[in-house]
Amino acid sequence: MSVASLKGRDLLSMADLSVDEVREILELAIALKAGKIKPRCDKILGLLFTKASTRTRVSFSAAMYQLGGQVIDLNVNVTQVSRGEPVVDTARVLDRYLDVLAIRTFEQQELETFASYAKIPVINALTDLEHPCQVLADLQTVKEEFGQLEELTLTYIGDGNNMANSLLLGCALTGMNVRIAAPTGYEPTEAIVAKAKEVAGDRSQVLITSDPEIAAKDAQVLYTDVWASMGQESEAQERMKIFQPYQINESILNVADPKAIVLHCLPAHRGEEITDAVIEGSQSRVWDEAENRLHAQKALLVSVLGAE
Repeated sequence: MSVASLKGRDLLSMADLSVDEVREILELAIALKAGKIKPRCDKILGLLFTKASTRTRVSFSAAMYQLGGQVIDLNVNVTQVSRGEPVVDTARVLDRYLDVLAIRTFEQQELETFASYAKIPVINALTDLEHPCQVLADLQTVKEEFGQLEELTLTYIGDGNNMANSLLLGCALTGMNVRIAAPTGYEPTEAIVAKAKEVAGDRSQVLITSDPEIAAKDAQVLYTDVWASMGQESEAQERMKIFQPYQINESILNVADPKAIVLHCLPAHRGEEITDAVIEGSQSRVWDEAENRLHAQKALLVSVLGAE
């Protein structure tokens, strides 16, 4: 079982996937997790990360090893990337050594330039604009919990960052209502909001608001992320004041559907964007979500490599 249409393709954005392809990746991830299928893939995955990583690095590595492949961790500090080798040169060289490459960097444009010069599949393992691999795991977690995605409502509360952007697209593709509650001036990228509304059409709702309670009302999924992402550390103190009303706590959880679950892409700053009581509470599915990074990444690798 694989998503044949993805073989050899890049995944730079959730918008690169069709409705059917997202559904098929999730079904494949769930089947892999259950051990119903055990594809083999003797390929080589490269990890080129210029941002720190725990879950993305380990889940991709474990996934590839479990498939029977190999992983080369291309630490930028010990490669020529750190000495200013042009992206286009690195891309054309790695293309001749590897079978697939996952890149974690700051600028989306760098990722897109890399992909334009490499013939192998290039996967967005996080940029400042999007984090599609995380959203695949998030959607898998919701589907496992509720048995469906259509007609559910996911509410994201916090900074309109890469997670908000990818959740907008992922929810729209799967027929979920998606609401983003962010302070004025910290909303998601306008072009992505417009794309999500286009994709959602009449099937689901896309709402951007500055009111967390309006966004959370009767939602089945509450989601948050850190208030200051990597590269924004200098803004952390200022953001702390602005984002205080955008915490997922027991009060906001009481506004949501009584059966609502709570997600967080991690790492979490407990006591800031989420309270300790909520992340450790009975409605938290954060650890299932983190585990599903492994299965979603494995499904993606199987799909782009055409493993059987």
